[in-house]
Amino acid sequence: MKFLKWQASIEQLQWLIWTAVLFIVFFTYLPEDGFYQAGTFAIINVAFYVLLIYGNINFLFPRFYQEGKKVQYLIYVVIFLVGGGMLRGYLIMYMDIHFFAQKPTPMTIQMFIYFIVAGFLTFLLSFVFRIAIAYFALKQQSEKILAQKSQAELNLLKSQVQPHFLFNTLNNIYYEAYREAPRTAKLIERLSDIMRYFVDESPKEEVSVATEVQFLENYIALEKIRIRHEIQLNFIKDCNAELRIPPMLLMTFVENIFKHGIDKSSSENEIHISLIQKDGYLFFETRNRIHDKTGTGEPNGFGIENLRKRLTLLYGSNFELAINNQGNYFNAFLKVPLA
Repeated sequence: MKFLKWQASIEQLQWLIWTAVLFIVFFTYLPEDGFYQAGTFAIINVAFYVLLIYGNINFLFPRFYQEGKKVQYLIYVVIFLVGGGMLRGYLIMYMDIHFFAQKPTPMTIQMFIYFIVAGFLTFLLSFVFRIAIAYFALKQQSEKILAQKSQAELNLLKSQVQPHFLFNTLNNIYYEAYREAPRTAKLIERLSDIMRYFVDESPKEEVSVATEVQFLENYIALEKIRIRHEIQLNFIKDCNAELRIPPMLLMTFVENIFKHGIDKSSSENEIHISLIQKDGYLFFETRNRIHDKTGTGEPNGFGIENLRKRLTLLYGSNFELAINNQGNYFNAFLKVPLA
């Protein structure tokens, strides 16, 4: 079974081809010349074929023709063919006269012309050989990419088994908790929705604004658990819910509010969020009160910087990102184009 699955590399395939050519030439000479003479002539001829083909595709063609030196290429090809043909003819005649022929045959100009013409035909085959090598290399590369893609898809399916098992478990806990503590059950449902967003939606290139807003609202609801007093939250949504935007694009601002702009012991926490569609752009703005315990309220991590880099990759320079303090409030502003 392993033998059936074995695939030859480009180098192994070439060795197989040249071995086959050697045997073909050998058995062509064998009926008239005998074993030793046929073997000698086969080795000389195949060596000549190898020299011409690889000399062209590995040296002359890339070194001169592909570099734009076409005249030099033609000159060297002529020298290569004439010199190679004469060398091949001389070796064959030398071996024949000194080792095999009972009556030596003198070398004639017709013989040299024959070897040169045969070399020219072999030289033309080098281009076919070069195309074949490129084809098999591309084919193997394509098969490797397909295999990697299939493995990646398999790994993705495997990775989704455990999260979906967890979703089902959370749903079971939700139904159990709903009878005793409806508020806790609602929070479990929001946590399940957030996890489902990370698994199913965040890998996508785009999600709907409605999906993104739902994710933000679930996140805010869970964050509010940690805060003793009620938060004054104002979330304005004035845009088409079916608009498509990159996932997690709005999360950084909201996350920073709860990291840097909330005093858990204060009853004066304010959060103002607006998401507005206007003139082909989406405007997202957050505003939160600054408390003494939270310092300036300005983010000091890498969230904003990472968001700026991501926006640059997505939109080039066609976006606006600004953060600033205005009195007792910290503001964050984002403007991105809509497709």
